[in-house]
Amino acid sequence: MGNAFFVVWRESLEAFLIAGILYAWLQGNDSSGRGKHALYAGLAAGAGLALLLGWALLSVQDELTGNALEAFQIGTLLVAAGLITQMVLWMRKNGRQMKARLHADLSAAAEKSGFVGVAVVAALAVAREGAETVIFLYGMSQEGDYSALIGGALAGFAAAGATAWLAAKSLARLNIALLLRLSSILLLVLASALFVAAIDRLIGAGWLPPMLDPVWDTSLLIDDTTKAGKLVADFSGYRARPALTTLLAWAAYWLLVVIGYRRTRP
Repeated sequence: MGNAFFVVWRESLEAFLIAGILYAWLQGNDSSGRGKHALYAGLAAGAGLALLLGWALLSVQDELTGNALEAFQIGTLLVAAGLITQMVLWMRKNGRQMKARLHADLSAAAEKSGFVGVAVVAALAVAREGAETVIFLYGMSQEGDYSALIGGALAGFAAAGATAWLAAKSLARLNIALLLRLSSILLLVLASALFVAAIDRLIGAGWLPPMLDPVWDTSLLIDDTTKAGKLVADFSGYRARPALTTLLAWAAYWLLVVIGYRRTRP
């Protein structure tokens, strides 16, 4: 539940901020009110596209069995980990210019295509965040606790709305930039956990050799088969008895993240 809450909170907060930026631009550039109606239609269309992706993923899963299903689910974990990492690095490099870029895109779209262009910009912006959320949640759903996943997702969405509203109304001294930076670090930790889960499943399916299994045993300190240990493992990728292949993959992931961070300095 905690992972779902955090991911949905972060992605939904970005979507709310994008919607707020677009709304603010229309406030100053559209006196007719038709632009706002187009904005609302675009936001709804973006959310609909994200839900359509979720339906497609579930439909594909229902058609697969055996090794094909295992490969599909492992691939989804890898895609989710890659998307989280890419999103964090992109925001690190472009986050400060996001408002200006959205305003420029909206201005150009409104000039070329009128209110249809406004709706398209809004739909694409929200669909991107929604699609990422759907893929993340699908990857997490492979743990099997759907009720906790749904509860965490709904709570995360509500918390994102509250966070954005408080920031917009200045009812709390919320430093959104700091929140996003801190949450980016946690997102990378979560991405590494999804990546480790995919590597473990590749080893379990016999598609990757473990090389040495286990390298060590720290179950006396934190046992990842207990409820508390599983929470730590699901969020951080911790393994009490890791295979050497898993450790090397985890180290390679963080090496790439460090390189990416250095190359995306704002």
